[in-house]
Amino acid sequence: MPLVTTTEMFRKAYDGGYAIGAFNVNNMEIIQGITEAAKEENAPLILQVSAGARKYAKHAYLVKLVEAALEDTDLPIALHLDHGADFEICKSCVDGGFTSVMIDGSKLPFEENIALTKKVVEYAHAHDVVVEAEIGHVASNFNKNDTEALYTSAEEASEFVTASECDSLAISIGTAHGVYKAKAIPEISFTALAQIRNVVNTPLVLHGGSGSGDDNLRRCAREGICKVNVYTDLYLAAMAAAQKSGATDYLSLRKALKQGMSDCLKHYYSVFETKPVTEF
Repeated sequence: MPLVTTTEMFRKAYDGGYAIGAFNVNNMEIIQGITEAAKEENAPLILQVSAGARKYAKHAYLVKLVEAALEDTDLPIALHLDHGADFEICKSCVDGGFTSVMIDGSKLPFEENIALTKKVVEYAHAHDVVVEAEIGHVASNFNKNDTEALYTSAEEASEFVTASECDSLAISIGTAHGVYKAKAIPEISFTALAQIRNVVNTPLVLHGGSGSGDDNLRRCAREGICKVNVYTDLYLAAMAAAQKSGATDYLSLRKALKQGMSDCLKHYYSVFETKPVTEF
């Protein structure tokens, strides 16, 4: 099976009331640990590459590793650029075989974000690639008491997807990237999610899934979030598994790391209530 876009994945997820995990990768062990677990679950999968990972591992290496995973698993897998900062990196990933790209203009003024997103959309769609955008910037290592200022408004979400024609929209409803400092589990605004879902038909994405609480994430999936990004918990699970194994050689360490990531994926697919692959 070739790489797929997220279009059919998200349609099935929204209709079925579940979410699909999107996991960041940057080397062979990570890709193997994630895809082998997805194969056991017979589940669709989104593999994400950040700009940093792409610089570290090199674009060509990552694409070939993902292609090997496709051959090994025969699963529907989308290869996605996470947090593309500008048109040029999105174009490079579109030209280089990615099936999905994210243009993150969330720090820009609203109209500039629309213009940048639309430019990426026009190029990507001409090459059969889908585009994720973001409004309502998701913070890092969230440590504020007043989260409402960061919430995405339903009015802006509706205007943005209409004007930009993006294929999915990352929204801010209380989660953050990285490790939470202020409290163990964030307060998710399900009111904000419902308001956005009521006016936006475009698939919704939740960044900062790690540490956000299983009950929170399960409810998000049931109430309209189609994609949940997981990064920090994946690597924390790998490190915990490595420490628990007491590995004293490189091969044993790699095995433990892969197992930790596999277990993390299986856990989150249970939380997201992801359905097995049927037809894509």
